[in-house]
Amino acid sequence: MYKIALLLPFVKVDFYERLFFMQNHLVLTFIKVINHFTNVRVFIYTFTNVFGRIREKQKMEKKMDIRKFGYIRVSSKDQNEGRQFQAMKEKGLDERDIFMDKQSGKNFEREQYQLLKRMIRKGDVLYIHSLDRFGRNKEEILKEWNDITKNIQADIVVMDMPLLDTTQFKDSLGTFIADLVLQILSWMAEEERDRIRKRQREGIDVALQNGVPFGRPKAQVTEEFKEVYDFWKAGEMTAVKAMAELGVKKTTFYKLVKEYERDLQIINI
Repeated sequence: MYKIALLLPFVKVDFYERLFFMQNHLVLTFIKVINHFTNVRVFIYTFTNVFGRIREKQKMEKKMDIRKFGYIRVSSKDQNEGRQFQAMKEKGLDERDIFMDKQSGKNFEREQYQLLKRMIRKGDVLYIHSLDRFGRNKEEILKEWNDITKNIQADIVVMDMPLLDTTQFKDSLGTFIADLVLQILSWMAEEERDRIRKRQREGIDVALQNGVPFGRPKAQVTEEFKEVYDFWKAGEMTAVKAMAELGVKKTTFYKLVKEYERDLQIINI
């Protein structure tokens, strides 16, 4: 009975299947699966199609992991960032992924840029409207560009310069051309910054020659100051409260005190 029981599992399989079963149970299972297909080509097509779907799913998951960021910079609070912002939105960027600084481009010590850099990861894409919005210091631009593209391994797209798109030009020739263009444009951005500073300096010099005052207006002894001074001098008000009443800092307050007391001495002579 024991021998018959051992033979029973082999009754429904042919000789070759029995041989594979004895060698490896997994091989037998695979053969039985194939026997369910009436056409081998159907099996191959189905097998390929399944793995094709798996690969497509993996690609989709990878795309979902990639984030798109935008960076906007304007030099002052008076400049309008609307043009850059609109261009980012047209690229499909979410408002929460667009970072903006209202600051000079002389270096990259900018609050929002540093926050963006901490968030960006490998495979992400950073969109910049133009290279001069990224920065205006050649050495700093090249340093930050290499840090993002090589160390972090994210991509950068300069929207008004198609050659500066690291998502497209991955071969050696494309990289060489992109690096060359980057060198030229970063130099131009720095030169433009120097020209702007030179024009500003020339404008200030002309204004000074014409007697145009610069800086904060000079603090003066007013009737309000005299009244607060009398209370402070009589000990009815602290110096801190007197400064708060006049809206001046410590140095300005004591400077006015010195000036007023000097005038009082001249009057009493």
